[in-house]
Amino acid sequence: MAFDNSSSGRGTTMAQINVVPFVDIMLVLLVIFMVTAPIIQQGVQVTLPQAKAGALAGKEEQLVVAIARSGRIYLNDNQVSLSELGRKLRAVRKLRPYQEVYLRADQDVRYGIVVKTIAEIKEAGIEKLGMVTRPVSREG
Repeated sequence: MAFDNSSSGRGTTMAQINVVPFVDIMLVLLVIFMVTAPIIQQGVQVTLPQAKAGALAGKEEQLVVAIARSGRIYLNDNQVSLSELGRKLRAVRKLRPYQEVYLRADQDVRYGIVVKTIAEIKEAGIEKLGMVTRPVSREG
């Protein structure tokens, strides 16, 4: 609150809102979000192949098997070996028999690694396997 020192001589109060602390807090929050936004990006970096296919409707919890360009296999961002992948998927299948699995493979990964991974997923008893691609760009 501030006092009005006008010529009337009475000390009346004026109601004013000081917005400077609010602006300071907003600027600090903006900087924090700008710094943390790139860190929040999750997942294994793969260059997906292009395909003319529509998007699938998402379910509650997705299992994503990713194959990086180096040939490393990941199950939901955790690196696993091929045999370990089969064991974990068999355990998941016991809990949720109709679980869907999505395969994200880099377009430059060797075909043999992709086939072995698909075979391991099928041997684990997973019936629904989706292949993740990116939409075809208009440029070509």
